[in-house]
Amino acid sequence: MIMLLAAMLLPAVAQEVEVTSLQRLLDAVEGPAYYPVLNSTGDRLLFSGENGELKLYDFTSTVTTVVTRDRVAGNDACFGGDGKIYFVTQEVGEDSLIYRTGHSFDAESKLTEKLTEPIHGAMRIVPATRGCIMRAPGLNYASSADIGSAAWTEGDRVYVTVGGENRVFSPVDSWAGYLWASLSPDGKRVAFFAAGKGIVIIDLRGQMLAMLGNYEMPCWYNNDYLVAQNAKYDGRQFISSQIILLKADGTYQAELTTPASMTMQPTCGDGKIIYTTIGGQLYEMQINIHE
Repeated sequence: MIMLLAAMLLPAVAQEVEVTSLQRLLDAVEGPAYYPVLNSTGDRLLFSGENGELKLYDFTSTVTTVVTRDRVAGNDACFGGDGKIYFVTQEVGEDSLIYRTGHSFDAESKLTEKLTEPIHGAMRIVPATRGCIMRAPGLNYASSADIGSAAWTEGDRVYVTVGGENRVFSPVDSWAGYLWASLSPDGKRVAFFAAGKGIVIIDLRGQMLAMLGNYEMPCWYNNDYLVAQNAKYDGRQFISSQIILLKADGTYQAELTTPASMTMQPTCGDGKIIYTTIGGQLYEMQINIHE
């Protein structure tokens, strides 16, 4: 295990970024785990099991709870700003089409509520500072009349909701659209991925502030830095994947794991960085950035 952890770290980053801790999560407790999602306070973690079931790990109680045994596609789960967990399940109907349904889960009462009827087509789940948004063809669900601030993508547009006002931007051309939009912790900037261009940072007026490189799945580490995935694909399979640290103004980047580590799908919360490997092994990393 020590050799594995050492191989995943690069000594070159120690000049400006120090990895202060790295540990395996849920080893010998859970099977393969994918699509981790940390809450903003870093004390609860959502992840998908190998069969698509959604689970919740509590760092304080060290208890894992099954949120649903139904299949949750990809990272279609989030923590809403109202304290609830929101997720989208999918199933194949009698007509052989895939249908998706939105739900919420209260971690305290362990109660699940069905929020939408099954819908054929993509359903986007968007965390907001006061709740959650779910969008699909013919559906525009909001958990409350005032969901606060939020950011999401549809096609080649990024949507930002601030103070009840909806804004739509297309700051860069992208042949296959945008993905993975999120607000910075202070709510002043938006990061998203533009296919063929990489990670883009804009302000709340849609003005482009920086382009950080062709990396995937960006998440805000704090107001000044993001963590992302740098994966290489040969058309059939991943040939390398690593976790990298990016400064939001585009002036600095550092490798946190090696390309050969096959580490991916990063998520951040309150100074923690959680990611998984291609084999579904969860890791928790903490760093110290020397400015």
